[in-house]
Amino acid sequence: MRNSRGFSLVELLVVLAIVAILVSVAMVLYRQVRLRGGEASAIASLEAINQAQFAYMQTCGNQRYAPTLSELGKPLPETNTAYLSPDLTVEGEEVVKSGYVLRMSGTPDLEGPKTCTGATPVGGYAVTADPAIPGVGGDRYFGTNTDRVIFEDVESFHPDMPETGPPGHGRELPAVR
Repeated sequence: MRNSRGFSLVELLVVLAIVAILVSVAMVLYRQVRLRGGEASAIASLEAINQAQFAYMQTCGNQRYAPTLSELGKPLPETNTAYLSPDLTVEGEEVVKSGYVLRMSGTPDLEGPKTCTGATPVGGYAVTADPAIPGVGGDRYFGTNTDRVIFEDVESFHPDMPETGPPGHGRELPAVR
């Protein structure tokens, strides 16, 4: 009888097979967690935009809303604080955050006074959040408007999200308190 030390080739292959199975399961779970994280970030961003728009309407907009996300990021003259954090207020038509593309639109209210920052306000607004790469950043599409209710669907709300009322498709997300 030989006194062998070490592992046989079969034992090493069995260990490698077990490790490969564990890695594949971990990757699937990681992908699912990443999707849910992107979706949770999109919902939180829409809630923050709704809160910022409400505050803007009450204090700066003369009962009207900010026309752009970048307008919500401008510091107020008297307090030097903004309504919305810088990660949601970059210049341009859309903001990409956590795998989602956020877009805001509204109908300009040309009659009446300007806002406290000198902008032309909007009478209502609509915000959509679409996955930048569907299936990678998220699977669901979200939208909200002046009513401050968030909707979800498997297809985009952009550009047909109304400024008030429910959209033509999708379902309302339950309020998180």
